[in-house]
Amino acid sequence: MSAIESAVIKQHLIDPEICIRCNTCEATCPVGAITHDDRNYVVDASVCNLCMDCISPCPTGSIDNWRTVPKVLAYAIADQLGWDELPPELTPEQLAAEGVSADAAAAAGNESVLAAKPEAAAGEAPFNSAAFGSTVPPWSAEKPVTNRFTPKSPTTAIVVGNVDCTEDGFASHTHHIVLDFGAVPFPVLEGQSIGMVPPGLDAHGRAHMPRQYSIASPRNGERPGYNNLSLTVKRVTEDHQGRPFRGVASNYVCDLKVGDTVQVVGPFGQSFLMPNHPKSHIVMICTGTGSAPMRAMTEWRRRQRKTGQFEGGKLMLFFGARTRGELPYFGPLTSLPKDFIDINLAFSRMPGQPKRYVQDLMKERAADLALLMADPNAHFYVCGLKAMEEGVLLAMREVAEGAKLSWSTIGPTLKSEGRLHLETY
Repeated sequence: MSAIESAVIKQHLIDPEICIRCNTCEATCPVGAITHDDRNYVVDASVCNLCMDCISPCPTGSIDNWRTVPKVLAYAIADQLGWDELPPELTPEQLAAEGVSADAAAAAGNESVLAAKPEAAAGEAPFNSAAFGSTVPPWSAEKPVTNRFTPKSPTTAIVVGNVDCTEDGFASHTHHIVLDFGAVPFPVLEGQSIGMVPPGLDAHGRAHMPRQYSIASPRNGERPGYNNLSLTVKRVTEDHQGRPFRGVASNYVCDLKVGDTVQVVGPFGQSFLMPNHPKSHIVMICTGTGSAPMRAMTEWRRRQRKTGQFEGGKLMLFFGARTRGELPYFGPLTSLPKDFIDINLAFSRMPGQPKRYVQDLMKERAADLALLMADPNAHFYVCGLKAMEEGVLLAMREVAEGAKLSWSTIGPTLKSEGRLHLETY
């Protein structure tokens, strides 16, 4: 085999036409091979080790794409960021022109599929949050419908509600949006998400890509018996450095009026699902709009309780925001019965008070959380900004070890049993 043939690879690529930019692949990748800009998610061929960890969590299948190329001609990050669609597979004639035989191309494909996961490198950090988020649903979860509508073939919904769900004013913060699908079937489960397509063109003159939003209503709708669902959307008015910036999708969604029509894709999500077992326990840890799936789960349990189907599983909520006024659903949340849900609120910017985060509250409730970690019927859900993830998981490790539970044992168990789910962005 020639030197060129020995360097042929099956390059891992992400299809920009069906990717919904949910960040699952980048968050899952253990070696940092996946990155993104404001348009595309891409894979660095020089870093990707073919571990396949990113394949199963992808809600659309956009991650499961490959191209056989000589390694020296691998598609660069800069090229991939500019794609609107995947390039076609190189033909045998094109490969032959580069010195790659049919046998070498076939061998490259087999090696990519059969590649074993590498052992941890010497000196690697012992704690990696991506290693603990489960990609399988709870054993009792309802089987979800996914990808019913794609970016190439979206459906239409009508806005039937848009209200501010914080105390700080309609123009600036978080909105509760209700969408009605009329006669078009759109079945969803708690923990799933949809994509919404902003109208118009981006700075490059191309149609906007869908933006993903978690569903905030239970499976039988925001209004029970109607074909509708709700979202929790924060208006983006500044970037991560605090500079003025107007988010295209969030401002479009927050400015919607009752009667407007919107383009929707999805639903998405196969693992961040609540257990159906009526005695299962649910621990919800979230910040800001990460409350959306937690609201959906809580409301479904509340409706079950009202009809006598709820059999006593514990609900614990750890919810963080900068101030009370910025906490979505503060009023309805605090009116829930104390014997139904155990609510713990953390505020990091309250005047005259020390900063408190959800992980601080978790440590204060260590005794209760340790019992739940050891209970096979307890499930943990984390949703919010990516920055919260490490603190929450380190707190869980501290709680476990403080109760003489081995985190090196219980962490992987929570993952393998579909009991610890992370959805951060």
